[in-house]
Amino acid sequence: MPPRALDPRITEHRNPRSANIDLASPIEIVDIMNAEDRGVPDAVATQREQIARGIALIEQAFRHGGRLFYAGAGTSGRLGILDASECPPTFGSNPELVQGIIAGGLEAVFRAQEGAEDLPENGARAVEEHGVRAGDVIIGIAASGTTPFVRGALARAKAAGATTGIIACTPIDAPFAESLDVAIVPVTGPEVVTGSTRLKAGTATKLVLNMLTTGAMIRIGKTFGNLMIDLKATNLKLVDRSERILMEVCDVSRQEARALMEAAGGRVKLAIVMHALGGSAAEAEAALVAGDGVIRRVVGGEPPPVGG
Repeated sequence: MPPRALDPRITEHRNPRSANIDLASPIEIVDIMNAEDRGVPDAVATQREQIARGIALIEQAFRHGGRLFYAGAGTSGRLGILDASECPPTFGSNPELVQGIIAGGLEAVFRAQEGAEDLPENGARAVEEHGVRAGDVIIGIAASGTTPFVRGALARAKAAGATTGIIACTPIDAPFAESLDVAIVPVTGPEVVTGSTRLKAGTATKLVLNMLTTGAMIRIGKTFGNLMIDLKATNLKLVDRSERILMEVCDVSRQEARALMEAAGGRVKLAIVMHALGGSAAEAEAALVAGDGVIRRVVGGEPPPVGG
């Protein structure tokens, strides 16, 4: 019998706990997968310091005119695009501020482009096409840590002077890790279906991405306490949320909140500052600029207590 091929990447190992999953009932499949998923947050927690470093690097870039890019293939690339696309409606950020780059281009978001990830020059070319430059941050996303597209993208971005990082779910080689500014490596173990990194590795990646962008956006003043004050009221749900935030923070009626929103051009943060300072939109805008966009530096005090 020939020797078994042993892959050093843990994401490619077989999981003994799911070896007979093809014989399992539906409820047994649920229980097996749920048991495996329970370990994902613990794996992410081991990377708390690295994730915090990533937040600090991204905040620094945002404050100095830089942008955040994600680069990945397959599930990893789609998760990066998902996180990037959710920043503008949540934080009112410019769509250019956080961008996702996926091997195979936008078509790969909807239909797998299996060979697109195999060439590092494809990653390098994508970085050039997106204009990644010094002052930007680029985070490669690769569950295995070895995706050529991602490594090519990071190498070209580093050469351009960008800050570089990786999210991987299996240990990566030391020389590669040391070439980066931050390496976030939550080791999630073998998947329920061998090599299907859209499962535990994908979940861990999503958790990390949530922290990176949410943390950086909070740090640059996109929230007041845990209130989403920089959202853009582009639909009825968000109009209602904006008015409720103003009613809560400013202790005003719904009608007064609507008037404040109108005077502030639909900007919740500006409306709060206008109300707190009793000034015009221009004066509130100037105060926010002086406070680096952080509302507590402008109005002081505390947001209303939860349930208060």
